[in-house]
Amino acid sequence: MRNIENKTSKINITVSIIIPVYNEEKYMEYCIESLLKQNYPKEKMEWIFIDGCSSDRTEKIIKKYADKFPDLIKLYNNTQKTVPYAMNIGIKVASGKYIIRLDAHSEYQDDYVSKCVYYLDTTDADNVGGVAETKSKGFVGNAIALMLSSKFGVGNSQFRTNGKSGYVDTVPFGAFRREIFENYGLYDERLTRNQDNEMNYRIRKNGGKIFMAEDIRLSYYCRDSIKGIVDMAIKNGKWNIITMKLCPGAMGIRHFIPFIFLLSLILMLVLYLSSPMFSWLLISEIGLYLILNIIFSVRAAKKYKYIPILLLLFPVFHLSYGLGSFLGILKSTK
Repeated sequence: MRNIENKTSKINITVSIIIPVYNEEKYMEYCIESLLKQNYPKEKMEWIFIDGCSSDRTEKIIKKYADKFPDLIKLYNNTQKTVPYAMNIGIKVASGKYIIRLDAHSEYQDDYVSKCVYYLDTTDADNVGGVAETKSKGFVGNAIALMLSSKFGVGNSQFRTNGKSGYVDTVPFGAFRREIFENYGLYDERLTRNQDNEMNYRIRKNGGKIFMAEDIRLSYYCRDSIKGIVDMAIKNGKWNIITMKLCPGAMGIRHFIPFIFLLSLILMLVLYLSSPMFSWLLISEIGLYLILNIIFSVRAAKKYKYIPILLLLFPVFHLSYGLGSFLGILKSTK
């Protein structure tokens, strides 16, 4: 795949939007169409798509729009395929004062870019982001979206649970001044996942700040099947452990709660098998979890029909996440 780059003068470019993509044909047009509705002047933007050698129609879709907007859209190849490599390619070729990372799985409110620039200009934050409304398609997908918007599902991840504006530990994707990468370095290419967490940790560690604005809005499309969400949970849990080992401090305690929960269940089971007198510990923990599961499933369900599947999804997600962390420990010890 060749790199496509327009010949527009870079002098007037203020915002460089970087979008890593890989097999995103299902979402690509929705993403680009939402960007076309942005109220920030298009002549002051460049959209840099970094494709990880997609095997579907992703490249074709991007090229279709690039033909229509040759002064706006650029396409580069990422033979390493992962997000940190894509971001670093994009940052190196970007010419804007501001660099905004976006995701192809998302649609963006029409003032998303202008609000990011506004808060970068009016706060002392080094990274600015907003609130992600989790969406999906179909009955199962909608239930997964409800789970991922619940504090019982994802903990105190404020950008997923409609947090209020303020300084936080991380935001989705992120908008940066260009000099941030000159001061703190590029993305860590060892991290297939959690590269945003690590970058934000590095910023905070060096005295920088992360700001979440509740009026910066995006819609993120999550997995739409139980198999898909299990796969995601296992990979996230696994990479939390790997990231913790490679970059100590980058991950918060909430990322390891499912692993702690799984370990506690195993410990209680071992104690019970060694002596039946410990059965009350195992029963108490499972009973408490089931009570919480019922309470939060009812709270999360926008319609009664979602309650039964949420009762299944919460434990499946939590245990899969914990299992992923266990697999991450096994991988890290090799």
